[in-house]
Amino acid sequence: MTDLDLVDDLVDPILIAAFEGWNDAADAASSTVDRLIDEWDAEVVAELDPEDYYDFQMTRPHIAVIEGGGRALTWPTTRVLVARPEGSARDIVLLRGIEPNMRWRQFCEELLAVAEALGVRLVVALGALLADTPHTRPVPVTGTVSDPELGERLGLEQSSYEGPTGITGVFQDACATADMPSLSLWAAVPHYVAQAPCPKAVLALLGRLEDLLDVPVPVEDLVEDARAWERGVDELAREDSEISEYVASLERARDTSELPEASGDAIAREFERYLKRRHRQGDG
Repeated sequence: MTDLDLVDDLVDPILIAAFEGWNDAADAASSTVDRLIDEWDAEVVAELDPEDYYDFQMTRPHIAVIEGGGRALTWPTTRVLVARPEGSARDIVLLRGIEPNMRWRQFCEELLAVAEALGVRLVVALGALLADTPHTRPVPVTGTVSDPELGERLGLEQSSYEGPTGITGVFQDACATADMPSLSLWAAVPHYVAQAPCPKAVLALLGRLEDLLDVPVPVEDLVEDARAWERGVDELAREDSEISEYVASLERARDTSELPEASGDAIAREFERYLKRRHRQGDG
């Protein structure tokens, strides 16, 4: 664990967390945090000891050749980073982790201790799940919120899921026990294209985070990636009549249901994001 005393006081920080593993269909949640780390030049301030939480036969370390012909070993672990996005009124704490193999309660307690030491005011846990949703429509984002007003402002569908959960659900429950305000955002990835990457799901999660943080995140290249991804899936569907018919049935079901993506509020949110990005680029 890094010495948190060396971290300057943070301004109204929010923690955004994602974990590889069961909660991370198509790597959408972890890819979202990876993008924020890169865009905001986040710095590592804490790292958990992997010996305490990982079975290295299940979650193996990686070895790589480095410059000069040497070899470097990287252990699986969970890291906490701090970012100070340009133009933001607050600092951001990013948690990039791997679902642990053991001691989940201790794992969550240690992460919450780091969050409290950094003065975190709100925890946002990201997840991605496989769902019966067509790739041709906006990726639905559902969530669970400790504050109903926040959920209403973000236009979140309240999740009705009951059943087995992963570390994302356990971490949010630990937040509730510790009286730490929290919410989770879940992107629904089409189950028939479950392999990573899924840029459309990353784009959907980033959009919800923009609503929450009020800080634009550059996504122009990701928009192009999402379009290319959709065209690629279109081509695969056209080659298989059964898949094509199945996608059409999902589209009909989606288009006839009442969805927040089709609401005036959702359209307004997209327009606000567009204006913020133009302003950031100096066009407005």
